[in-house]
Amino acid sequence: MKNLFIRTTKALLLLLLVFLLTLFTTTSYAERIKDIANWSGIRENQLVGYGLVVGLNGTGDKDGTYLYQPIANMLSRMGITVNVKDLKGKVKNVAAVMVTAKLSTNVKPGTKIDVQVSSIGDAKSLQGGTLLLTPLMGPDGEVYALAQGPISIGGFIAAGRAAQTTKNHQNVGYIPEGAIVEKTVSVNLNAKNELQLLLQFPDITTARNIAEKINQIFKTLVAKVQDPATISVNVPPNYKGNVLDFMAEVEKIEVSTDSPARVVINERTGTVVIGSHVKIAPSALAHGGLTITIKETPEVVQPPALAPRGATTETVPRTELKAEEKQASLVEIKGSTVGELVRALNALGVTPKDLISILQALKTSGALKADLVIM
Repeated sequence: MKNLFIRTTKALLLLLLVFLLTLFTTTSYAERIKDIANWSGIRENQLVGYGLVVGLNGTGDKDGTYLYQPIANMLSRMGITVNVKDLKGKVKNVAAVMVTAKLSTNVKPGTKIDVQVSSIGDAKSLQGGTLLLTPLMGPDGEVYALAQGPISIGGFIAAGRAAQTTKNHQNVGYIPEGAIVEKTVSVNLNAKNELQLLLQFPDITTARNIAEKINQIFKTLVAKVQDPATISVNVPPNYKGNVLDFMAEVEKIEVSTDSPARVVINERTGTVVIGSHVKIAPSALAHGGLTITIKETPEVVQPPALAPRGATTETVPRTELKAEEKQASLVEIKGSTVGELVRALNALGVTPKDLISILQALKTSGALKADLVIM
């Protein structure tokens, strides 16, 4: 029984090992074209509009620069005549906002899209407000969608006379499916004979790999690299008039990608990101720091027993100063990979802030074989 258990365990471990080897050797460096490139002409289009938010609980705009005339115009269209001067100081529950949305290519009229609402005046909060009917226009001045609905800010503001608490940003809100598309941005893809793939991150090697893989799959020279960011793709004769099927087949192709050796540093947050292709030339590194500690302790001094009349108790500060310099040991960096670099730096006990200085010094010395990007 024990031997059977051992044989079963070994068989399961062997199967697991084969599965892991297959997994990491076949898909670890391959990505779908759909995830690294976009088709030219298929994109999001920006829409913008000016609107009014009503129903606020006294948190609207105090300065009516953006309010009075639009409110008067709106009421006039509804058959109500109002003098702009009569609105001054009486409108506290209204806020002027800019409404933005993204409209994808070939989205049909009647489709609902999300919108974002942002205050442009001095309103305290858009909580509980409702956006009135707002036309959303494109750069060409045409109206592509109409937005309206209750605003969600995902937070709250509560205040009393002496204190106030706020959760999330109160002057920006969202209306899920708050706009209805009225006009489509149409692109007739089935009429095209040539398409273009645009890489999200331009790279000559990746562009060449994509073109070679497409030509290999379709067994004809249909793809050609134009520049590091663009691959021109001719539609094969058997896909004429049915280009969408061809595009779907191309998007599913998996290709090996390449990226430059790069180290990205954010000095404000102490964040360091090291790419997998980063290499370090053999070098020696020492890192140490000087720590100065200043401690102040107030000490109460009582007057002596025979002190003259009028002597008082005094508080005298006592300052303790301590300087300590860490002993810096010289560490040899023999490795050429990121893992070996990290192990060598961990041996020094460096912090992210120290790591930034070390990487900058390695780049200056020529030992760091990568682009150093400082944000």
